[in-house]
Amino acid sequence: MSSPRLAARAVIVEEGRLLLVNAYPDGRSDLWCAPGGGVTRGTDLPTNLAREVAEETGLVIEVGPLVLLNEFHNPADGFHQVDLFFRARVIGGGLDPAWIDPEAVVTLRRFFTEAEMAGIRVKPDSLARVAFHPVEGVIYDGLEELVT
Repeated sequence: MSSPRLAARAVIVEEGRLLLVNAYPDGRSDLWCAPGGGVTRGTDLPTNLAREVAEETGLVIEVGPLVLLNEFHNPADGFHQVDLFFRARVIGGGLDPAWIDPEAVVTLRRFFTEAEMAGIRVKPDSLARVAFHPVEGVIYDGLEELVT
């Protein structure tokens, strides 16, 4: 069995709304998550995160502090991922409606208010709390089973 996969994700809140993405082509799932993705070996986490957010959203970000650690797994195949969530802010670009993810992973991207998030499926469960009610330090949202 291989080591857990490491991913970096961005918590981007603008005007009281959190940026989320849907990475399921053809509407296969209604699950939303924070933008980001797998870490490339030999590259620091902020650089990885900025690259992933640019690919998935077209936005240029400045990466801030680590705020959340979450992990999930799939017992059926042994997949295990550790997600590190960093607060970030947009410093360039915009959500162009004509934008297309060059890797065809993200199909939708949108800002949600805290109230709107109550009506969607989002992972991890603690994401809204971290985004809209920040605390000092890093929150650990323990191991959960992978959902799609």
